[in-house]
Amino acid sequence: MKNQYIKSLMDFMDNSPCNFLAVETIKKILTSYGFTEKKLENKFEVKSGDKFFVTKNDSAIFAFKIGKRPLYETGFKVVSAHSDSPCFRIKPNAEIAGEGGIVRLNTEVYGGPILYTWFDRPLSVAGRVILKGNDDLQPITRTIKIDRPLMCISHLAIHFNRAVNEGNPLSKQRDMLPIIAKVNDKFEADNMLLKLVAKNLKVKIEDIIDFDLMLYDIQPACTFGLNDEFISCGRLDDLSMAHAAITSLIEGKDEDATCVAAIFDNEETGSGTKQGAGSPVLSNIMQRIVLAQGGDFDTFSQAIARSFMISADNAHAFHPNYSSKYDPTNHPALGGGPCIKINANCKYMSDAHSAAIFKSLCIGADSPYQYFVNHSDVAGGSTLGNILTKQIDIEGVDVGNPLLAMHSVRETASTSDHINMIKVMTKFFSN
Repeated sequence: MKNQYIKSLMDFMDNSPCNFLAVETIKKILTSYGFTEKKLENKFEVKSGDKFFVTKNDSAIFAFKIGKRPLYETGFKVVSAHSDSPCFRIKPNAEIAGEGGIVRLNTEVYGGPILYTWFDRPLSVAGRVILKGNDDLQPITRTIKIDRPLMCISHLAIHFNRAVNEGNPLSKQRDMLPIIAKVNDKFEADNMLLKLVAKNLKVKIEDIIDFDLMLYDIQPACTFGLNDEFISCGRLDDLSMAHAAITSLIEGKDEDATCVAAIFDNEETGSGTKQGAGSPVLSNIMQRIVLAQGGDFDTFSQAIARSFMISADNAHAFHPNYSSKYDPTNHPALGGGPCIKINANCKYMSDAHSAAIFKSLCIGADSPYQYFVNHSDVAGGSTLGNILTKQIDIEGVDVGNPLLAMHSVRETASTSDHINMIKVMTKFFSN
């Protein structure tokens, strides 16, 4: 029998094929546990014991449990993650009708996917659609997830490229376009995508103003291994950490401190959007909460000085076929527990003090832990933690569970690592 957290994770992943659907799914989960939605455009009224969430751009969500004690005494307890993953976004005027009546969709790459993993598998479409409303400045937003195979990015046969297994440079514009239909007349391809969207949403095609639509792998999440010790799914980076953050916030038992799960968007493209960690969105909400409780800027500064954040973004698991790519003494193993991410050039927010806090949480939660440090000849990327500190001078630690095949269309993680990360985050929200 699968652990309840793994069942919950798999359901969450299957319902969250893109950032917009992930936020919609999180909203449903939070609402079922008594959280209410506040709108950023409305005045905040906040009191002890409140449980609420706010969203930004339909693709970032920030959930709060307001503590009994004043924020200047306890600070904020924050776990952050992100909702986006590398994928293919559909361009406007997407249909390309070609020889033989084959219709492809014009796409562009979002983030940094492993391109060849997207070949020769059933794909479909998910995202959000913007519809006409009564006010030009307030159009209607609908999410869409088409639950059937619609298209495929077919690889060139090996007979036309005998050296394909020796290295295969790919053009994102030429090689990565999915096939969606065969038509008898090229005019059948006109507005094919919009007609499909309108039919699924049961709206008129002329009411569709615009869309943010992405491709996703239609195959559901699954566990594998002799004892179901692994999970295979797309978007584990970083939706598995978003799931852990929300689950832990719900289960946390600290009634004194204000606890926060912050799920940003656009980490994969640098976090430089209004809904990304590089924006002041979280800082602004925190300040509004302090002000709503009768505080001021000095009170907010005191609260931040007493706050701590766990920035949760997945790490690279040791791959036994490529040992030379890893640091000689730090090999994060699948099943070895959450990873504390360290970088001498401050690509992560971790330092000895914040790492010690997280290690203590792991010990208290009876969870193993390990370090992730890049091989010194391999450049590492930034994540949420150090980007967010440009907006809020909060102490924190960058962590994540180890993954194989990060940014593949299907990544591999350890089931025990996910369970342990939830235990540690719940400990954080319960101290």
